[in-house]
Amino acid sequence: MSEQRKSSTPRDQLRRVINPLDLVVITRARLQEVFDEAVERGRITRGDAADLVGDVLARGRGQADDLFAELEQLLGRAPIEAARRVAGLGPEFPITGYDDLTAAEVVAELDGMSDANLRKVREYERANANRKTVLGAVERKLG
Repeated sequence: MSEQRKSSTPRDQLRRVINPLDLVVITRARLQEVFDEAVERGRITRGDAADLVGDVLARGRGQADDLFAELEQLLGRAPIEAARRVAGLGPEFPITGYDDLTAAEVVAELDGMSDANLRKVREYERANANRKTVLGAVERKLG
């Protein structure tokens, strides 16, 4: 390892990973808004918009996984696991990639889940998207 790399701060290391990627952050909701506006203006069909959103999200998840892997190499595993937990994506959260799933996809993931994990999903859902379909399914499974 070079002297420069040894002496650089975690922030410097992070910049070396992020800057070349020309990284941007956009939420699923905002992405959906953009495509919904295009549909309303007649520039794209609803089906094409749904396909494009799904494709962009799938590619984004792949790039995020690659980024996490590279960050883990640079910074060590502990800070990355903490970031995943904060985002609800860590091993303590029962559904991987939760924020990118539709309500139907989340409901399908609930089968066979423990009550403790169902409660985690319920609390996270209430605090974020608050989708009635998901919350109703969780409540039914909790009895």
